[in-house]
Amino acid sequence: MGLMDRYFAVRDRWLSSPRFQRWAAAFPLTRPTARKRARALFDVCAGFVYSQILYACVRLKVFDLLALGPQTATNIANILKLPRDSTDRLLEAAVSLRLVEKRMAGRFGLGPLGTAMVGNPGVAAMVEHHTMFYADLRDPVGLLRGERSDTELARYWAYSRSQTPSSLPRSKTQSYTALMGNSSSLVAAEILDNYPLHRHRRLMDVGGGDGSFLIAAAERCEKLEVVLFDLPPVAEQAARRFADLGLQDRASSVGGDFFSDALPHGADIISLVRVIHDHDDAAAQALLRAIFEALPVNGVLLIAEPMSGTPGAEAAGDAYFGFYLLAMGSGKPRAPKRLQQMLAAAGFSNAHLVRTHQPLQARLIAAHKTASADVYKH
Repeated sequence: MGLMDRYFAVRDRWLSSPRFQRWAAAFPLTRPTARKRARALFDVCAGFVYSQILYACVRLKVFDLLALGPQTATNIANILKLPRDSTDRLLEAAVSLRLVEKRMAGRFGLGPLGTAMVGNPGVAAMVEHHTMFYADLRDPVGLLRGERSDTELARYWAYSRSQTPSSLPRSKTQSYTALMGNSSSLVAAEILDNYPLHRHRRLMDVGGGDGSFLIAAAERCEKLEVVLFDLPPVAEQAARRFADLGLQDRASSVGGDFFSDALPHGADIISLVRVIHDHDDAAAQALLRAIFEALPVNGVLLIAEPMSGTPGAEAAGDAYFGFYLLAMGSGKPRAPKRLQQMLAAAGFSNAHLVRTHQPLQARLIAAHKTASADVYKH
């Protein structure tokens, strides 16, 4: 056993000792740390309860109600059609989670986290979507052992298990396309605020869903042409949105399966927004290689998604997305270093992180094609 192993063995023995824990909680110098760790452990244990309180607030539209102005508990109970005792219980719980806060004259208003919910409708959509995720997590050990393949999330994200995803009907793609569109605004802002798309002529978004990111990009960069590539029913939905917004002159949509169909050429920048982490290594590597071949020399690939090991957001990448993708049945969160290795293997060079304001929402990697596909093959 090495020196560090011996140190950790001694540390773990002391920290797990009930006698030491009681002493640390009582001693003035260690008391703050002991309380902080106890609270952190309790929050891990109680996290499911907290998420269900948030879910109840979303289902009952508590945040929408309080966005109109502070309300008394009696008014809230009447509007929500809840017993007064239940309303008091929900409000006190929401106050403790900073979703709601107490105001003057016995009224309740939005808390700092509640205001964020009002400004981000995509978060509310994800909260409601989580009912499927919760159902799949009833047996996490079964998921880890591979004993549960027919999960709620696998059925919802129909392409993840389909052998022929391009033949999926619209009924199988419409709900998840809408969910991704509703939750895309924050990720789109991270890309558009931190990468200079105005330097490019044509952007193709692979797996672009209903076109929400491309619409935002087209609005930000008035001379940019945009192309969407996704499964046929999804691409048709995006084309209708482009036409409704009057973007058909510089926005087009192509239907296909990026694992079996060649990607369109002509874009000098291609984006993958929350796409790579949906796929296992072999499939993700094949997609990166296909994008390399579709880009011209000096073309750029942007990868935007939550990543493993993000400082300050480790739990979001490795716990939340790690188990979400496990339940979905495909993909995994990857660290920037791993993505850079995969990009290099696909032929890209100078793959580097672009700083984003909210890395919890998405980190951004830009990679460059500095040689042709024919040169790479040799």
